[in-house]
Amino acid sequence: MTTEGIEEHLSVYRLLPSMSDFQLLHLDDQVVELMRWQRAGSAGPYPARFTAEWAGDPRWPKSEFPTGDASSPVLSRRIADLLWDDLEKAGRLLPVRIKNADDGYLLYLVERVVDCLDTERSSVPDRIGRIRESVFRADAVPADVPAFRPTAFPTAVCWNGWAARLLSGLLGDQLECRLVWSEDPGPVPHPDPWGF
Repeated sequence: MTTEGIEEHLSVYRLLPSMSDFQLLHLDDQVVELMRWQRAGSAGPYPARFTAEWAGDPRWPKSEFPTGDASSPVLSRRIADLLWDDLEKAGRLLPVRIKNADDGYLLYLVERVVDCLDTERSSVPDRIGRIRESVFRADAVPADVPAFRPTAFPTAVCWNGWAARLLSGLLGDQLECRLVWSEDPGPVPHPDPWGF
């Protein structure tokens, strides 16, 4: 897979697992350490080991995009292998050890942090830093990578539209794509893209 399909109009999405009948992963407390690293400017060592456990009806299939935490997307090994070259342009893939299971899942540690949010035109962050209405500066959005983190909201992994469409095509009903912003004034952003 490559970035050859970069879109004519830039758009930014939040990706999360759908609420369909799939098992999801619950990550351990290392996610809190990861968010501290993200907030501190991604300097110094980051957590490199993550553990998780499956939740949901064991009869349900396991999601290949099994976490909804905006700071720490997790992908199945199959999906990561298909997109590896593109994913590595913005970060690294770290193994997730799953309790009582031998599943191949990887946490996508997005290291690309970009000052591309128009803070004058975006809404004020809430008490935990989420920005409900985001306006990006099109000339600063890194369209050549699948995902990035804005400096004004460093715990949020934002996905470029071409990557969101690619993942949606691979994952189907396992994935929810919430529009955060579009350069095209036609599409309406999700009313609360970072909420649950």
